[in-house]
Amino acid sequence: MSGSILRIVMSGVTRGLGRAMLDEFVARGHTVAGCGRSEAAIDELRLSFVAPHRFATVDVADDVQVGQWSRHVLTTLGPPDILINNAALMNKPAPLWEISAAEFGALIDVNVKGTANVLRHFVPAMIAEGRGVIINFSSGWGRSSAPNVAPYCASKWAIEGLTGSLAQELPNGMAAVTMNPGIVDTDMLRLSFGASAGGYESPTAWAKRAVPLLLKLGPKNNGKALSVPEP
Repeated sequence: MSGSILRIVMSGVTRGLGRAMLDEFVARGHTVAGCGRSEAAIDELRLSFVAPHRFATVDVADDVQVGQWSRHVLTTLGPPDILINNAALMNKPAPLWEISAAEFGALIDVNVKGTANVLRHFVPAMIAEGRGVIINFSSGWGRSSAPNVAPYCASKWAIEGLTGSLAQELPNGMAAVTMNPGIVDTDMLRLSFGASAGGYESPTAWAKRAVPLLLKLGPKNNGKALSVPEP
């Protein structure tokens, strides 16, 4: 899919991996429609990346907001060639029984329900065109487990199962994959790893390696659990 200008829809574009991918996609000439929860950060993106790029303040956990966003994107840009579910929360590290119901619920609302909301509102238009790649960001902790991050692990294991089922439901010519980005120095990693997160690759450096991989995905990859190779 890397030989033409692509329409890329992505959640969680205001920071971390999403922000780094945005820069790299735009640098390669592709059009990005992105969302994030920070109105100030979205305003900054609108100033930095003018039309045809589009950015909206959206809480993916709110199905109504996602629906409004999708209608605007589909009307103005059309169905995405690549749909990336990147928005996610990390719990404050603690034993499961010490994590409040509110914190657990908020994480599941964004990481799992938010992904489902985005799929619900964009995938039908992609199916109507019979093409497109869906990339749901997972984690090493979506394929393994660790202490003190049970809610996050649970959410990413859910993404693996959700995506596997979705891949079996899509028509020929489309693909849905999970992507483990690897260990990258983001705010989320620092919440878990503390200062030692600084020893890992920056989002900018990571995106320069990851985006070419994402652009090469196609129907042959449907249903696969993929990972960005370590640097």
